[in-house]
Amino acid sequence: MRVFGEITGIPEGSEFENRYYLSQYGVHKPLQAGISGSQTEGADSIVLSGGYEDDEDYGDVIIYTGHGGRSQVTGLQVSDQQLSHQNLALALNCQQGIPVRVIRGYNHQSIFSPSEGYRYDGLYRIADYWRAQGLSDFFVWRFRLIKIDKLVDLVVVNEDQPIYGKPKRVETMVQRIIRDTALSSYVKKMYGFRCQVCRVEIRTNTGLYAEAAHIQPLGMPHNGPDILPNILCLCPNHHVMYDFGGFGIKDDFALIGIDGKLFRKAKHIIDCQYLQYHRKHFMISD
Repeated sequence: MRVFGEITGIPEGSEFENRYYLSQYGVHKPLQAGISGSQTEGADSIVLSGGYEDDEDYGDVIIYTGHGGRSQVTGLQVSDQQLSHQNLALALNCQQGIPVRVIRGYNHQSIFSPSEGYRYDGLYRIADYWRAQGLSDFFVWRFRLIKIDKLVDLVVVNEDQPIYGKPKRVETMVQRIIRDTALSSYVKKMYGFRCQVCRVEIRTNTGLYAEAAHIQPLGMPHNGPDILPNILCLCPNHHVMYDFGGFGIKDDFALIGIDGKLFRKAKHIIDCQYLQYHRKHFMISD
């Protein structure tokens, strides 16, 4: 049985002598792996133990490096990481709003880590994930974790569920910032609220609906600009697909991963450097 959320009887700040006790109490079951999870269900816990050189720990915000590509002899990154297995588990957490338990170990080089043993430091949500070139010049998958301040209900997943039976309903929430600035409104009006990918027009009881999507995301760590050459007009489906690397856009505006070509108005000048950034950091391959 995999538990997502708090472990009953284990409050935030609980300390453990070693990985064995972490496993016995169900806080983090693997004795060696830094990520506990399944690529079909999500990740329930991670351990920050100093194993990956690209990790960044700011306390309530963590830039966590995914699994794989390290030499078991030197501990250095020697190959690219793939978006599979435990890395895919963390990506599912991001897409489905599943919280993950964070444990810091004494080997992790951070002012927030304990001086000895391991400490459970609460629940975090995975705000986003992307591919980046690491310190050793190999591609790694990076995950931005943000501390959850409010209480999150316990979610239990039974790994061996019967095929038939009454389904269980699990409610999750994905926190997503949708900016509706004058510039975003301008882009949507420019295209008549039609998606630049599928040209679909969504009608609601308050009028037409579309979303302004930033090609290179705003804010840390991507720092994309909030300017017209970095904004697209998309339907909700293609907005989500683009944000999570479901498709990309070539410099000639041909689509990658799905058929077609991006529709553009003559007055909408899209800067290819932002398309290139998206392909490099969010596409598995182009």
